[in-house]
Amino acid sequence: MTIYEAINIIENIATQSTYKSEIKIYKRFNYVLNGLNSREFSKKEILSIEKKLDSLKLDSNPQNRKIYFRKALRKLEKYLRDKFSLVPKGHYISLGTGIGLTFGIVFSIIFLPNMDRSMAISLGVIAGMIIGHVIIGRYMEYKAAKDGRIL
Repeated sequence: MTIYEAINIIENIATQSTYKSEIKIYKRFNYVLNGLNSREFSKKEILSIEKKLDSLKLDSNPQNRKIYFRKALRKLEKYLRDKFSLVPKGHYISLGTGIGLTFGIVFSIIFLPNMDRSMAISLGVIAGMIIGHVIIGRYMEYKAAKDGRIL
């Protein structure tokens, strides 16, 4: 299945759906496929991507389309990240936010034991989110965009 065929299949399925959460998955899928379509790949890489799209069986008619296409999108994104180091926009920001949140909580428990526990955790969460989102996530996102690895 070519990338163009996959885009057409996803667009057709998206027009049939009435649920916002399901349409959101199709839009994200379309975003990834259009990002692939606009990039330049070698013949070997294109065949590899088309083989992966064939294995996802996008033209099948599953019982629960939302869950099926969400899993297919995750598999495709994981494949692109592992094989070509391509990530969707916002990937590193969400990753940095999660890491910052985790370290913020741990930091507050270890280094602020004299404060009220809930206040210390609140401060740790806020500081961790700011550091993770603003500093780590944005920097990594900028670096990936500069290297051309953002879809």
